[in-house]
Amino acid sequence: MPTLEKMLNVRLPQATHTRLEQLTKATGRTKSFLAVEALEAYIEQQAWQIAEVKAGIEEADRGEFATEQEMQSIFAKYAS
Repeated sequence: MPTLEKMLNVRLPQATHTRLEQLTKATGRTKSFLAVEALEAYIEQQAWQIAEVKAGIEEADRGEFATEQEMQSIFAKYAS
């Protein structure tokens, strides 16, 4: 039966490898498990960012921009 998994070889900096080894010991998880979890989280976050940027570009192309008052409200919220 063919496997649905693919293999990926990665060269790690020594410091990253050492930290990964420490994490495997602390969690009882394998390096492969932790690497897959990290990659999935990274890919999900990047996909979300790309989708948001594309949505923003589409809004801008339609001429949908925040008003000056809306921007001032946002700046005031984060300035305090």
